[in-house]
Amino acid sequence: MKNKEHTRQVRDTVVKTFKDGFGYKKISQALNIPRSTVQAIILKWKEYQTTANLPRPGSPSKLSAHTRRRLIRDAAKRPMITLDELQRSTAEVGDSVHRTTISRILHKSGLYGRVARRKPFLKDIHKKCSLKFATSHLGDTPNMWKKVLWSDETKIEFFGNNAKRYVWRKSNTAEHTIPTVKHGGGSIMVWACFSSAGTGKMVKIDGKMDGAKYRTILEENLMKSAKDLRLGWRCVLQQDNDPKHKAKSTMEWFKNKHIQVLEWPSQSPDLNPIENQWKELKTAVHKCSPSNITELELFCKEEWERISVSRCADRDIPQATYSCNRSKRWRYKVLT
Repeated sequence: MKNKEHTRQVRDTVVKTFKDGFGYKKISQALNIPRSTVQAIILKWKEYQTTANLPRPGSPSKLSAHTRRRLIRDAAKRPMITLDELQRSTAEVGDSVHRTTISRILHKSGLYGRVARRKPFLKDIHKKCSLKFATSHLGDTPNMWKKVLWSDETKIEFFGNNAKRYVWRKSNTAEHTIPTVKHGGGSIMVWACFSSAGTGKMVKIDGKMDGAKYRTILEENLMKSAKDLRLGWRCVLQQDNDPKHKAKSTMEWFKNKHIQVLEWPSQSPDLNPIENQWKELKTAVHKCSPSNITELELFCKEEWERISVSRCADRDIPQATYSCNRSKRWRYKVLT
């Protein structure tokens, strides 16, 4: 290996002197550099028409071109294959390499590890019902949606969600750890409702939720919420198709109370704007750092009441829209 490299100016001088008609020996004597160095500089200039440093190839690859193509092909055909499985497959053909080598090869081809997206499993009947729902509400005005009282139940865990959090720390240290416990360290189930006029009642659900308990919650909180929000008796209740919501006795209760229920398609949680409210509520409650279940319930109700009317109004202007992709699978979402 060369232990010394001449500057670009020296190499350009060698080439210029050679163009003027001087030979290798005279250039070597004039610039006081070895004759072999002069020859190497001029040969490189003749071949590449430059005296600049060219990219060096580095160490040879441990994997053959055939094996690299096989890795990329396997990862493209089987997106859920793991690095361990790819490592074992390369070892079977006689190429034993580290996981980082495989990862680097996949990155160069444009393949990166990402969390797979989730979507509801839709059958043909679900797609038809969602399409019917979307087309039937295309002509609705914003005033119609202002009469809707959105409702749902959710579970709020004591330790909040276990999402990834990044911290600044030095290498090989374990500072700023996040405590984790099984099953979230305890949780509560709550029922709540809201409209464009603001948030309605929030109720903690004790024990297992069934049809009778659901009707009790509605009896004690539904009409009071509609009255507080000034929706009147002509409001429309939205609920999902949970069995306890669609039970015969529950539907009879709605009929006797003259409460109109919004027809709701199955497997369409993204249509309900209360899902966005749940996410913001859980984030706000987690920031309060409750120390027990009692405080968790208290913070939930306080943060629910703090949601502004303008925020509810932004959430509650849905326009059921649909679009068809090339595979003719319908997707629906609420545009806010």
